[in-house]
Amino acid sequence: MPLLFSYGTLQQEGVQLATFGRLLAGNPDALVGFAQSVGKIDDPEVVATSGKTHHPIVRRRDNAEDRVQGTAFDVTDAELGHADAYEVDAYQRVLAALASGRQAWVYVDAQMASVT
Repeated sequence: MPLLFSYGTLQQEGVQLATFGRLLAGNPDALVGFAQSVGKIDDPEVVATSGKTHHPIVRRRDNAEDRVQGTAFDVTDAELGHADAYEVDAYQRVLAALASGRQAWVYVDAQMASVT
């Protein structure tokens, strides 16, 4: 079963129910070598689902000591597709290392995705 790491709105119960039709099971973890900032969301459907006009976004950093806290969720391949549909074009899904040593899919700044 794939892992999906969330540091933002996919941790919200309402977003999970709207996106996946269920609450996800997960564990706290951290994304290694990334730093978090905030980006404006213009998609009215995503804003309505999350209740927020600004969402966290991460970019890879050269410093392996950088960490972004979040949750690693067990999801199905089909649910990864649902997450792709929820995320706006500013994000791209990539495979990244977590502090636990596991690999997880994570949505990063699409402008920086090629360096991950």
